[in-house]
Amino acid sequence: MLLVVTAYVFLAPTEGRNLRVDGSRVTISEVKTGTFEDFIPVRGLVTPLRTLYLDAIEGGRVETIHVEDGAFVAENDLIVDLSNTGLQLDVIAREAEVTEQLNNLNTLQLQLEQNRLDHKRNLIEIDWQITKLSREAVRKRDLAAQGHVSDAELEQVEDELTYWKRRRAVTLEAQETDERLQKAQMVQLEDSADQLEKNLALARKNLETLHVRAPVSGKLTAFNAEVGQSLARGERIGQIDDPDDFKLVALIDEFYLPRVDIGQMAQVEVSGRRYDMVIAKIYPQVNNGQFEVDMTFVEDMPGDIRRGQALQSRLSLGDPSEAVLIPNGAFYQDTGGNWVFVVTPDGATAVRRPVRLGRRNARYIEVIEGLEPGERILTSPYAGFLEMDRLELSF
Repeated sequence: MLLVVTAYVFLAPTEGRNLRVDGSRVTISEVKTGTFEDFIPVRGLVTPLRTLYLDAIEGGRVETIHVEDGAFVAENDLIVDLSNTGLQLDVIAREAEVTEQLNNLNTLQLQLEQNRLDHKRNLIEIDWQITKLSREAVRKRDLAAQGHVSDAELEQVEDELTYWKRRRAVTLEAQETDERLQKAQMVQLEDSADQLEKNLALARKNLETLHVRAPVSGKLTAFNAEVGQSLARGERIGQIDDPDDFKLVALIDEFYLPRVDIGQMAQVEVSGRRYDMVIAKIYPQVNNGQFEVDMTFVEDMPGDIRRGQALQSRLSLGDPSEAVLIPNGAFYQDTGGNWVFVVTPDGATAVRRPVRLGRRNARYIEVIEGLEPGERILTSPYAGFLEMDRLELSF
């Protein structure tokens, strides 16, 4: 008796790790060998393949609405007219600046021409004086040599001739300097006028954006502007959707993020016919445990789908292969696939056992090690006995 009691104390499970559970309230599934199809079901929303957003570039007050929400618009069709007093006054002010700058440029050109003519007149006068005094100096040198003219008179003529020659050199230098400086100033004014012209053109272009036009052909949606409404700069007015081509926007559990890549194939069934799709874009941001992907049709596209329609698709993550399988159950979220409760052959007890699980789809989970075909496990939630080592099943 003493030996039996001692063995029970050392071999029996510790208190708090053993729990009696109603067997009818748990789900027991068998470990099997079968073909694992590596896919996940993905529910997507039909959206236009291409969408172009309309924004109020400068903002303003809605004056006239030319089309209604949901209408088909052609490229360059007028959608709405806005008014913006501040922008209009800005264009007027820039026009005045350009006009003033052009007037300054014309004034400088006129001044440069007047200075050129003044210097030309001065040079004509100086050259005439130099020619006259040169002739007079020649005559008086001959007369002075004969003693008919005093040296003082000759020196006076030669001094005047030297004066006019020096004056001519200074006049030429002043003319060159004035032309150089005024030409440099003219270049600056021309550059400034060109820049003002560009600014004016940009302001006029911004003014033209008050007439909002369709940049492409398509269906106008999300358009809810009202006459008299004030729109801020950059405010969304509406959008133009491609009316013929669509894509699926789907949310996938973040668990599959490392296994989803651009170019992976999917299938969707519409009206009894299957269509091939491919992942065209992945948005890696995770929100509420899910990430978003865009799937586009490979060739044919269903003709009877509409924007906003929900479609169920199968996203292939790999090729089918033979594997040991267990049903996909709620236990996986509780244990992370690290351990399971394995039912003993007599069905009276379920024992905690570490396992290594691999891929999973909507129906099955691949077993890498820890379980053998024919064994049975609990696949219902483990929320009430996560800390237990053994479950006593009562039926």
